[in-house]
This record gives sequence, structure tokens and C-alpha cells, in this order.
Amino acid sequence: MRIVLVDSGIGLLSTAAALREARPDADLILSMDPDHMPWGPRSTAEITRRVLAGARAALAEGPDAVVVACNTASVHALEPLRAELEPRIPVVGTVPAVKPAADRGGPFAIWATPATTGSPYQRGLVERFARGTAVTPVACPGLADAVERADSSSVRDAVARAAERTPADTSAVVLGCTHYDLVEEWISAVLGDGVALFTAAGAVAAQTLRRLGAEARPGAPRTGALRVYASGRPAEMPEAALRYPAGALLAAEPVG
Repeated sequence: MRIVLVDSGIGLLSTAAALREARPDADLILSMDPDHMPWGPRSTAEITRRVLAGARAALAEGPDAVVVACNTASVHALEPLRAELEPRIPVVGTVPAVKPAADRGGPFAIWATPATTGSPYQRGLVERFARGTAVTPVACPGLADAVERADSSSVRDAVARAAERTPADTSAVVLGCTHYDLVEEWISAVLGDGVALFTAAGAVAAQTLRRLGAEARPGAPRTGALRVYASGRPAEMPEAALRYPAGALLAAEPVG
């Protein structure tokens, strides 16, 4: 089994790690785009071009599935990518975990990039799954960039600012950017144990296996290889990625 994950940067690590835990025998190809990141401020046409380029760069690997492990990219480029690759290669997107947060009950917040916060896409998710629930959108400027650089000081500052804009009665926070998953423990430490965090990585990994007609086999032999592309070029895992548990987990594998 061979799975490509596409993102502008290391935000894809959390989904890749979830796939690795579910299928230690799967080959994972991480296609990042350091030459053109961040994608958030770019136009829909530009984001679509970058996502298509990231997926195409890894097609020579013969993937069985492609995962768009980025909320912003999924909003803008998922359908064009599906039009190009499906039904030959299933394409899986990333949707913020608004539904499970709403099902839990209680007021919740959605932390996301400024580009995603207040977007018609996010408003549509809230309207569809959380109607009648108090939902606070919280833009987190600079947080994804700080995570990408593994800049702990800037991460703490951005998390603190977001926490200040999160109502005191918030019972849960949806992490609406895959980069935020990498600092989940830091966010929990600021918000407190009483605030549940919802991420999409596990659900995306499970959906990928479903699209492949495969089951999770966490006890399978750890034979899956790891390959990395940087804006279309074969590369090594970014040094910043190794600062996070998900990156360290993935790096401790055969590299093909």
C-alpha cells in the first residue's frame, strides 16, 4: 500500500503519523511545497496549481491514494484534484472536526488560519453540523508559520493570543489547521484539561483506508518506507519536523 500526502509544509505530519500507526506496512510519500508556502494567502487558482503540482510530483511512485492533508488546500483544490485523479486514484481531503465537536455538546471554538476563519466553507460546516450551538471562530495569525519553523517562542505567543480570544465557557476547541495538531499538547496546557481538543488526523487516516478497502493493522510488520518531496524534488525530512513527536516517529523508518 502506497499513500501520498500533500501539504504546503509539515502540517501533514499528524495525518501521516496516524496512517503509520494504523498501517506500519504502508509506504508513505510526503509531498511538501517549501518554495511556495504558505498557501493560505494565495488565490484559489494558485492553491489549486500548487496542490496539483504536489500530487503530480509523486505520481511516479505509483500511489494507491492521495491525501490532501491541509484544510485550506482541501477547501480550494480537492475537487480539481479529484477530477484529475479519480476514479483511478482515490483522493481524500481534510475537514475540520466540527461534527464530532457539535455532537459532544456545549459551546466550542474553531481555531483556524485567518484565510479559513469566516470563510463560506467554515460557515457552511457550522451551519450544517452545529446549528443551535454556540460556536466561536478564532483566527490564529502566525501560528501555522511558527509551527512550520518549530519556533517555540512564537508558537507560545500565538497560542496565548488565541486562548485570550476564546470564551471562558468553551468546552472544546476544533483545530482547523493540520499544523496545529503538532502543538496539541501546548494548546491543551494553555486551555486546561477541561477543554477537549478535536483534530481530523485520525478520521482522515481511517477514511483513507476505507477508500482503499483496507483495514487498520497496527500490529503489522513495520516495513513501510518513507519518501519526501520538496516542491517536486526528492528531499529529506525537514529538520523542523524532527522537533515534533509525529516527525520523529516517521523519521525512524526505512527511507526509500
